[in-house]
Amino acid sequence: MDDNNYSVNPLETEEVSGLFIRLAIPTVFAQLVTLIYNIVDRIYIGHIAEYGNLALTSMGICAPIMIMIQAFASLFGGGGAPKASIFLGKKKNRIAQRILGNSFMVMLVVSVVLTIVFRVFSTELLMAFGASEKTLPYALEYMNIYVLGTVFMQISVSLNAFITAQGFNKISMLSVVAGALCNIILDPVFIYGFQMGVKGAALATVISQFVSAICVFMFLIGKKTILRITWQDMINIDRKLLFQCLVLGFSPFVMSITETAIAACFNTSLLKYGGDVAVGAMAICNTAMQLVFIPVQGFGQGAQPIISYNYGADRWDRVTASFRMLFITNVAVVSGIWIIVMLWPDLMVRMFTSDASLIEYAPGMLRIFMSMCFMMGIQSACQRTFLALGNAKASLFLALLRKIILLIPLIYIMPHFFGDKVFAVFFAEPVADTIATITTFTMFIVYYGKKFKWKRSQ
Repeated sequence: MDDNNYSVNPLETEEVSGLFIRLAIPTVFAQLVTLIYNIVDRIYIGHIAEYGNLALTSMGICAPIMIMIQAFASLFGGGGAPKASIFLGKKKNRIAQRILGNSFMVMLVVSVVLTIVFRVFSTELLMAFGASEKTLPYALEYMNIYVLGTVFMQISVSLNAFITAQGFNKISMLSVVAGALCNIILDPVFIYGFQMGVKGAALATVISQFVSAICVFMFLIGKKTILRITWQDMINIDRKLLFQCLVLGFSPFVMSITETAIAACFNTSLLKYGGDVAVGAMAICNTAMQLVFIPVQGFGQGAQPIISYNYGADRWDRVTASFRMLFITNVAVVSGIWIIVMLWPDLMVRMFTSDASLIEYAPGMLRIFMSMCFMMGIQSACQRTFLALGNAKASLFLALLRKIILLIPLIYIMPHFFGDKVFAVFFAEPVADTIATITTFTMFIVYYGKKFKWKRSQ
């Protein structure tokens, strides 16, 4: 690929609001479809006859390992894709393609290592993440199959980021939707039709990840892509360039990997103070919180290539306009979701379980857990922009702040100040959300308050 062989890129020329909508809508749609198939997955599992409530709780226990696999995908895609967009903006397409090839090769190696580790130490890990004697068998059934699809998950998530980075968000959406629809169709077939139970849910997920991975890979070796996977770029590792990408990707990696630690802390604390029903309520709360994170992640992924490309092209007017669109959209959507969850939490709970104890217990905990999540639209917009601008240090600190510095200590500190220990554990989330949002927005103004062109151009 010749760096001088490029046509005019719409990321640099198309009107920002229209471009944002065009790129964000497919990404958000793909994220929502993913959320739907995750919800459907848990609905099917939660309603399995005789042991549905235990199976649903086991899904919450498996979540840390599933998050860990996704975190490594974020390490390569979350760092490499914004860096590639910046080089595309600088018209250095050859370097951008090298980033794709290097990231893909390292990702394949890591995927094999992760698969081996999770299969060998599955029991020990699940026990550490809050499994009880009742839930461990179901968690093992699911996890021992799920981890076999690690490489497919890595490809579908990390390489999809490189498709989005080029502005091909419709292709990115179609790859996600293809896998999600496959999962929705296969879930009832395997769970009920073949009476495989939890194993069937895991197998359906692996097959759906394979479908998405094939779609992503075929596009990135095809003729329509700007950045193409080549064997030469895979084996010729540029250590300095790869290191820069990994440093930038360490922020989304930490944001994802710390979800593992947080899930373990929540589950073990709730198991201690409230038993399996409290852990089951947390599984529902985490799924409900995805209603917030999925749209803002989609909007952020839609805005990222515009921000990164124009940052590389030194077009701060377009960077500012993109951030403004991301900020307003995030705040509006998250506030709407927050109102719905606060008013009708019981509807969310009943979607996932028919267990009377959970239906009675979980709505109150859901209100507590998500009481301050309306602020997350601000936090997400600012943190995503730090990442899109290649600011690894600030992005990493903010990733550590909310989860490691604030939330994990609060999970253990808060019960010392409340008589209701379970309430205190759930209340740690809104306290961390509030402090993290205020800190993130303040840092953003300090870093970019003068650089951004806040007034609209005439």
